[in-house]
Amino acid sequence: MRLLRLIFLFFLPFVIKAQTVSHIGGIEISGNTKTKYFIILRELPFAVGDSLTTAQMGPALIKAKQQLLNTQLFVDVKIDTAQMDNTVQVRVHVKERWYLFPVPYFRLVDRNFNQWWVDQNKSLDRVNYGIKFTQNNVSGRNDNINVWLITGYNKQFSARYTLPFFDKKLTQGFSVGFAYATQKELNIGTANNKQVFFKHSTDAKKIWRFDAAYSYRPDTKKRNTLRLSYSNESIADTILKIQKNYYPGQTTVQKALDISYRYQFIDVSNISYPTEGNYTDLFFLKRFAIPVQSLFQMSARQLYAKKVSTKSFVLFDISAAYKSPIDSVFSNARLIGYGGMQLRGLEYYVVDGTAGLVARNAFHYNVKNWVLHNPLQTKTHDQIPIRLYFKLFADAGYAYHKYATPSNSLSNTLLYTYGAGLDVVSVYDFVFRMEYSRNQLGRDGLYLQGEFNF
Repeated sequence: MRLLRLIFLFFLPFVIKAQTVSHIGGIEISGNTKTKYFIILRELPFAVGDSLTTAQMGPALIKAKQQLLNTQLFVDVKIDTAQMDNTVQVRVHVKERWYLFPVPYFRLVDRNFNQWWVDQNKSLDRVNYGIKFTQNNVSGRNDNINVWLITGYNKQFSARYTLPFFDKKLTQGFSVGFAYATQKELNIGTANNKQVFFKHSTDAKKIWRFDAAYSYRPDTKKRNTLRLSYSNESIADTILKIQKNYYPGQTTVQKALDISYRYQFIDVSNISYPTEGNYTDLFFLKRFAIPVQSLFQMSARQLYAKKVSTKSFVLFDISAAYKSPIDSVFSNARLIGYGGMQLRGLEYYVVDGTAGLVARNAFHYNVKNWVLHNPLQTKTHDQIPIRLYFKLFADAGYAYHKYATPSNSLSNTLLYTYGAGLDVVSVYDFVFRMEYSRNQLGRDGLYLQGEFNF
């Protein structure tokens, strides 16, 4: 009993300290020359008047920094506290990003770099170029204007305005946009598990699209988006001679009204490169197409990242999709290899289907972190942090296709790939991936991918 009493007395100060309650007397914000004060306050998991124990304070400050960085408004955020009598003063210092980007646009028309480099022989004819004008945080409310003027292989003119909060409670937002695009070349089928293209002398496809969306964000983690869009697409007459089932009803024109709903739960350390946390994405779409057929589509994604040590983490990322009706219409059957459903090591291939699942699993180790000093004089971008991660990964997937042909041999087959790679992570959500992968076909290769959030 004496020993237990001594142990109790030894740990008692630590228990008392952990249970000490701190009252937040004020929140001081600095560094925000553009961003409104209330936009920053909205992302904090605490408010003036809240009470937190000492044990709760540390995790709350970490979460506040994560959520502010995930707004993609700042390049850096620092948060600390100062004791003021019986209260705590929270000090938030932010470094704002550059918000105006009238930058040149240059992008390959192919699905990824390797397909362009190998299958298309590095052809500079297969690029789009132009100007991408982006004005972020227009009014300081994290609202954005995007105008794209693109020419080259394809042509596109689009504009969009997004305001995430328009009400006093900062829970409701909207966006409106339109786009006009033309394509000289069109993916009209799959052969040998690769895309088959048809090139037209003028335009193989023309697209008009208008949409409006309403968003509701009741707290810092949950996001709901209801979108209504109208599209008018047309393809060249000669395409029907090659792919009569490109659109439902074997027509050259499809006019469609889409109603979609998306739910997102975001609780991750970094929205672009999560090292810890959960991300959930649920999507439902109902298409009313003219003249023939409607389409129902739903998809789900669940990402989970868990720290293994201070330098390593594991990542599990599962995506699933389902489309109805199950038919032979090509435009409704593109699945793995398109959008977010990707298997590392199958960059040269696509897998058609109307239902499928992809699981991406990886172990990441933080090899090195360093900071580059910007030679240009700037208060907000004086330092450029860079993180280097080594990773081992193994992916698996399956796509069901009722009308699969021998040229789609990867449909209705268990797919698996594995490999190793390096990730370079920096400011503006820049992520460059270099991966060496091997797939179930026994083929391997080096694959490069890059993302830059301007």
